[in-house]
Amino acid sequence: MKNTGRSKNRRGFLCLSILFLGVFISCQSMQKDNLVSTSSETANTDILALEASIVPLDSGFSRDALKPLRQRITELEKKNLQDSYYKSQLAAWSGRLSLIEGNTSDARKALQNSDRFYPGNIQAMVLSIRLETDLQKRLEHANETLKVEPNAGELFIEKARALFDLKRYSESAAAFDTAFNLFNQNRKEVSAVYEEVYRPSRTRAWDLRNVASDTKDTSAVIVQKNTLTWLDVINLTNQETKLLDFLTAGRTWQANELFTRLVNQGFIPQFQDVSITEWPNLKASPNDTVLRSGAAWFLWHLYAENRADARLLTRYSSRYRQSNDARSPIPDVPALSPFFDSILGCVEWEFMALPDGKNFQPGDAVRGTSFHSMLKKVSP
Repeated sequence: MKNTGRSKNRRGFLCLSILFLGVFISCQSMQKDNLVSTSSETANTDILALEASIVPLDSGFSRDALKPLRQRITELEKKNLQDSYYKSQLAAWSGRLSLIEGNTSDARKALQNSDRFYPGNIQAMVLSIRLETDLQKRLEHANETLKVEPNAGELFIEKARALFDLKRYSESAAAFDTAFNLFNQNRKEVSAVYEEVYRPSRTRAWDLRNVASDTKDTSAVIVQKNTLTWLDVINLTNQETKLLDFLTAGRTWQANELFTRLVNQGFIPQFQDVSITEWPNLKASPNDTVLRSGAAWFLWHLYAENRADARLLTRYSSRYRQSNDARSPIPDVPALSPFFDSILGCVEWEFMALPDGKNFQPGDAVRGTSFHSMLKKVSP
């Protein structure tokens, strides 16, 4: 009987020991899982913070802004978290920052490290695309990565950027739109960051969509301006059309020389205020901002010259002088204004439009994209 009791006691103690050990192991496992989960969440937060700080550098930065970011990456590297994906992401963002710092060699090393830790992550793909200096190859690389990650907004951003640099503006705008949609669907936590940084590029791409891919580089720079000077207008006209051939006869002229001749021959107005009905004693400057009134004058006079039809210059004012009703059909352009014929001519011949369907808005500055489009309509 005593042996049986001892045996029962041993079995009971063994069961309690196993139960205690199970609980202990379970608690240890839970603690480990919690630590891993907390570590993963912290790592993800750190990477998102880097992304939100580095992406905006694409729209401009100061050298002083780069130092704290490099320090932060160094701090994160010292944590030495044993998470391959995290280490891969961190290396890719470090390489992205190196590129911005102008250190291509370090960027390439960072890409190698990123691929070693976790091959094929999206940020490493972005870095590899940016390290490609040949524009066509960069686009091809972007397209190849999209075959692997077709829903990555980051890769569509890179495709859009490459298309823009290749002057394929319509396709670029479409790629930007796809990127924004994908961010809204898949990565809402950073969608606002990417849209704020790249929306202006998308807008420029859309504005430039009618610019041919063979447009000269200097012309492309002018076309992207929000305001133009007379020198810009002359350079763009001279490079993209033959409207000034009557003056240059095929020879190369400097813009300043052309400006002087165009002013002296009346192709550039002395002033641009349509409310003044008589010419004041003013002189246009080559660096004056070109207004819509001035653009209309310039274009209509070039059109009349190239058609060898000087009657166009008084086509509308002569009619209105003979009419009993001398009111201007365009409310903000007086019938007695020296710009009356030029503005009505440009509107009737659809070289220029009435922005609100009623007024010409002659005092507004001319955007590069708008003037480029006007030139193409006037050019024979």
